[in-house]
Amino acid sequence: MDNTYKGKKLEFHILQSFPVTCLNRDDVGAPKTAIVGGVTRARVSSQAWKRQVRLAMHDFGIKLAVRTKFVEDKIARLCIEDGANEEVAKEISNVIAALLTKDTLHFFTDTEARALATYAQGVGYDKQKVKDKEVSKCQREALGKSLQNLEGLDIALFGRMVAQATDLNIEAAASFSHAISTHKATSEVEFFTALDDEKPEAMADSGSSHMGSLEFNSATYYRYVSLDLGQLVNTLGGDEQLDKAIDAFVKALYVAVPYARQATQSGSNLWDYARVSVRRGQRVQASFDDPVKAKGEGFLKPSIEALDSFLDKREKLSGSLYGKIAEFRWGVDENFSIDGLIEGIQKSIRG
Repeated sequence: MDNTYKGKKLEFHILQSFPVTCLNRDDVGAPKTAIVGGVTRARVSSQAWKRQVRLAMHDFGIKLAVRTKFVEDKIARLCIEDGANEEVAKEISNVIAALLTKDTLHFFTDTEARALATYAQGVGYDKQKVKDKEVSKCQREALGKSLQNLEGLDIALFGRMVAQATDLNIEAAASFSHAISTHKATSEVEFFTALDDEKPEAMADSGSSHMGSLEFNSATYYRYVSLDLGQLVNTLGGDEQLDKAIDAFVKALYVAVPYARQATQSGSNLWDYARVSVRRGQRVQASFDDPVKAKGEGFLKPSIEALDSFLDKREKLSGSLYGKIAEFRWGVDENFSIDGLIEGIQKSIRG
C-alpha cells in the first residue's frame, strides 16, 4: 500500500431533512426505526442508501459491476458469442459458476465475465479441464484490468465476499452507518381511498372502491460515511484514477436517495449540511445520544449546532490523535458548491 495514503481517510458527517416519506420499509411496510438515547428514531439502513449511491455513480461516468445469482447465464452468453453452441456453453458455464457461488449473489465486472468466457474457450469448453485455482486467478487478473479504468469501482468501494473462493475477496474502502434521525421521531398513518372509474350505475353512490393505510414519518437524518483512502488506492492498484473516483463517489453520495415510495411520497431532498474532513486516526462518528429539540425552529438548526459541538469537542479531546489534515463545512456558504467541495477534497488528499 502506498504510504502516502495509508491510514488516511475521508469522513462525511451529513445532515439531511425529509418531510413526509418512508425511505426504508421494514417487513410490515412501516418506516424503519431504532432506539437511540432511550427514544425512538427514524432509521434508514446502510444497505438502502449504499445501493442508491452505487447506482448513481453510473450517471457520473462509472461502469458498474453486476451483482447476480445468474453467473452462469452471463458467462454462457459470452461463450456463445465466441462460437460455442448453446448446450456446451451452458454446461461449462455451470461448472465455472459453481466454483464461485452457490445460490448467492456474485459481484463481478463485465471484464471478469469476459475473461471467464475466454478461459472456457481456452480449455476447449471441456468441463473436465476446469480448475478452481485457475478460475480464481483468471478473475483476479481481470479485475485488476477493470479497475485501471474504474470499471467495478463499486467493488472497490463496497467490497466483495466470495465464500467459495476467498482469494477473490475485496475489502470495502467505504463504511456507511445506518442513518438515524437526530431527534425523537414518531410514525404516522395515512388513510387513503381509491375510486373506480368504471363503477356500475347501480353502485354510483357507494363511495370508494378501495381503502387502505400507509405509515410515514418526517425526520432530519444524520449520515456518517467513511472512505479509507489507503484501501481504495491499494485496491485500484495506484492513485492514477483517484481524482475521478472521488468525484464520482461524492456526487453520487450527494444525489442518491433511497427509493421506497418515491411515487407517492417523493423524497428528493439533497444535503442540508455536511462537515467533511480528511484525517488520519480512528474514525469519529456522532451518536446524537441526546436527541435534539425543535423549540419551534425545526430540527435542522439545532442538529447542526449539536454536530459541530460534538466534533469540535472530540477534536480537542483527541489532541494529536485526531490527525486532521483538512476540513470543509458545506451548506453554510452558498458560493461553496459541491464542485468546490470535491476540488478541495482532491487537493487535500494529494497534499
